[in-house]
Amino acid sequence: MLEAFGVSTALVALAEIGDKTQLLAIVLAARFRQPVPIILGILCATLLNHAAAAALGFLIADWLTGQAFQIAVGIGFVVMAGWALIPDKEDDRAQSTNAGGVFLTTLAAFFLVEIGDKTQIATSLLAARFENILVVTAGTTLGMMLANVPAVFLGEVVTKIVPLKVVRIGAAIVFAAIGAWVIVAALL
Repeated sequence: MLEAFGVSTALVALAEIGDKTQLLAIVLAARFRQPVPIILGILCATLLNHAAAAALGFLIADWLTGQAFQIAVGIGFVVMAGWALIPDKEDDRAQSTNAGGVFLTTLAAFFLVEIGDKTQIATSLLAARFENILVVTAGTTLGMMLANVPAVFLGEVVTKIVPLKVVRIGAAIVFAAIGAWVIVAALL
């Protein structure tokens, strides 16, 4: 259980740096200058989104078992490694949202932007691998918060601290290593 939590947290925290949702956090922070409702909106949106993704991954793992499925999960992580190398563009949805309140704006924007994102797909794959919805959701949510809370407080400075290309390469290496680990474990 600790392994599932740690891997989920680390993988999403690393993958989230430089991701479009982190850029969205920066945009929201610059626009509204109210960190607490932005952080709460990110937390709630992530919990909802990642719980759904983890549940889907868990259900798929229940229906599909065996070596072929484990190899497919491993390949999924390797594909995620390639995807992590593709830079995201800043999402303009946050700037055009007229929803009432910073919290609701953040909640809606983050929930929508995270749909189909690599961290959501990673959450599904992690839940399929570890077969634990709650632990994976908690880990991936913590990883999301570890990456996005500093972005809210530090704004654009965050993107200047570490070159995003280096972070993307690091995320790709982690995804590829996990994918290889899952494939090798399935073959043994």
